[in-house]
Amino acid sequence: MSINWLVNKFEYSLFRHRLAVLVLFALATLFLLWRATDIKLDAAFSKNIPLKHEYMQTYLKHEQDFGGANNILIAMCDASGDIFNANFFDNFRRAHDDVVYTPGVERVLVKSLFSPSTRFIEVVEDGFAGGPVIPADFTADAEGLARVKENAEKAGIVGRMVADDYSCAMITASLLEIDPETNLPLNTIAFAGKLENDIRAKYQSEQISVHIIGFAKMVGDVAEGAKGVVAFFGIAIVITTIMVFLFSRSVMLTVLPIACSLIAVVWQMGLLTVLGFGIDPMSILVPFLVFAIGVSHGVQMINSTGKRVAAGMNAKAAAQASFRKLLVPGGVALLSDTVGFLTLLIIEIGVIRELAITASLGVAVIILTNLVLLPVLMSFVRFSKSYQQRVSEPSPATEKIWHALSALATRRYAAVILVCTAALFAYGYWQSQQLKIGDLHAGAPALHEDSRYNQDTFLITDRFAISVDYINVMVESIPSACTSHDIMDRIDQFQWLMENVPGVQSAVSLSSVSKVINAAYNEGNTKWRVLPRNTQSLVQASSRVETSTGLLNADCSVMPVMIFLEDHKAETIERVVRAAKLHGAELGDADTRFMLATGPAGVMAATNEAVSAAQQPMMWYVYLAVIVLCLLSFRSVKATAAVIIPLYVVSVLATALMTKLQIGLTVSTLPVIALGVGIGVDYGIYILSTMSQQLRDGMPLRQAYFEALKERGSAVLFTGITLAIGVSTWVFSALKFQVDMGILLTFMFIVNMLGAIVVLPALAAFFWRKNN
Repeated sequence: MSINWLVNKFEYSLFRHRLAVLVLFALATLFLLWRATDIKLDAAFSKNIPLKHEYMQTYLKHEQDFGGANNILIAMCDASGDIFNANFFDNFRRAHDDVVYTPGVERVLVKSLFSPSTRFIEVVEDGFAGGPVIPADFTADAEGLARVKENAEKAGIVGRMVADDYSCAMITASLLEIDPETNLPLNTIAFAGKLENDIRAKYQSEQISVHIIGFAKMVGDVAEGAKGVVAFFGIAIVITTIMVFLFSRSVMLTVLPIACSLIAVVWQMGLLTVLGFGIDPMSILVPFLVFAIGVSHGVQMINSTGKRVAAGMNAKAAAQASFRKLLVPGGVALLSDTVGFLTLLIIEIGVIRELAITASLGVAVIILTNLVLLPVLMSFVRFSKSYQQRVSEPSPATEKIWHALSALATRRYAAVILVCTAALFAYGYWQSQQLKIGDLHAGAPALHEDSRYNQDTFLITDRFAISVDYINVMVESIPSACTSHDIMDRIDQFQWLMENVPGVQSAVSLSSVSKVINAAYNEGNTKWRVLPRNTQSLVQASSRVETSTGLLNADCSVMPVMIFLEDHKAETIERVVRAAKLHGAELGDADTRFMLATGPAGVMAATNEAVSAAQQPMMWYVYLAVIVLCLLSFRSVKATAAVIIPLYVVSVLATALMTKLQIGLTVSTLPVIALGVGIGVDYGIYILSTMSQQLRDGMPLRQAYFEALKERGSAVLFTGITLAIGVSTWVFSALKFQVDMGILLTFMFIVNMLGAIVVLPALAAFFWRKNN
């Protein structure tokens, strides 16, 4: 039973029951359109974490005691540069209370000047005195404010809860995974909206500015910017429609491929809802890629059908012939796309896995909408005499262009092309080796530098000695380890070593706080800011530190070292992690282990390592899938190599471009390479599928390539240029990661097209020498 026999049987049944097929597609489309209206943006912190990574195992192990890494920081600043005034403290107190009672916030972990756990201790004549930084009888008059300022300095929270220059005060909070009001996973985007409406909008004024950072707020800002993606999607549809009309010169042949591609998007969205998925803001661009791939295959179908009608066939016969001709190469190309996207499932990060499902599902339905539905619809089209005459009389200029390009399939020109390609590959490979894993810029890489979120990040980093970019090294030891001078001293040494690592802003641990308390016990003399060697004195120094500070657990067997970073650039995190591993190994033993890592930067470190580990396997799996499908389709190693080699060269050049543009390999950019391979393989498969049969029939290579260009060249050039124009508009997006995606995809669309038109025939001239 051959593939051709199966295709013929399928074609016979499909076109014999055309009306039934259309009714079935219409009903399915209406149902999935109804379900697609329920699609929601879905962003959860846990989806961005490689949960099986060793760092995240440490994170999950201690999450209950020390909270998660999904935190928010809210800095309120006074325009006068001094927060110690009645108006500021009144607003700050109310903002603190609003944060505490915001659903989704871990109330006991909210910290600010007004937290009961924010306390100070001092030595007085009669012994010790202490209490909340803001006492219960606080009044916001000159005396009360001066007292709070003095208490804040005694508590050692300047730089953490109060800005170094006293211009701002900080509220920090940890978020729950489950919303207590709904018992469902916390809706991060809705929570970000609450921060914007209930905190910033409520307390922002000419006198007070509000600055909010953290994962939830960043995702909310990305989701807000993602609304603009809809506008770019509309622009792309308009541009593509105009280009398809210029290509086909027929309203009907413009409407049909565009409509079928939009149906594919509707099916994709509807099926995601049926399967219980939402769409992550980082995957918001995938529907456009599905539309683009659909248009690419749709143009091939209308081009093939139109040429057959011009040759004398009626619409139904032409549609059937095109269906037979394109089902296998088009199906192989789309299956290659689908399997390639599915290889992203090997990366154990939820957001990438969802992107893999979203993309593969969308591409899979194109097989039905653009390779099955479209030819059936075209079988009902009435082609005008003027259209048939226009297509049957190809432009002499076009014929000359194709004839000139066919010279690329001769050995004389092929040698030059292959040498140039090898040189480009060598340069690209050298550049790609310098590709960095992780974010290369401060702030949120998904947003522009001048975005409100990133400006808030820069302000907080500048005015405070802490930021949301911190990493906790969990010191796991024996119970009551804080009473052991040896263990506490090693923690202190580790903290000192880490504080001297470039990129570390500050660090804090139970050891450093205990040293301050010990000095307080000795009349505040800084000479006594050391760890007592006497067990009783050490107990006295550490017992004053509560578990709510996050510096120890209940039995003092786990004591984090909190390391605040200047930024979360890839090189900063890599340097700090490398130093933490080195010093932890030197200072640790069987009873005391320095375990990485929790905190937002710890999550980033784990994510960067997961991305780095998955990069090469993902590429090998993508190419293995494409190679297997090409071998099954062409039954030729030479033909498969002719398709794969240009594709691989473009992938290497794309990573080189990322290096030149300072785009790091992150969760949001890693899938682009796989997406580019999936989209780029289509061009080569369509051209080579036409050439292969003619080569088997004994046609000379140059003539076979000339015939392939006449049949497929216009459609390949058209789709490459049209799709590149569509994504190039993304450079105007409010989202930085969409701008980066637009640049990379524009490059891939154009260069993959050139690879199929220029490099593929040169390789063919090398592989099929006897046909030259």
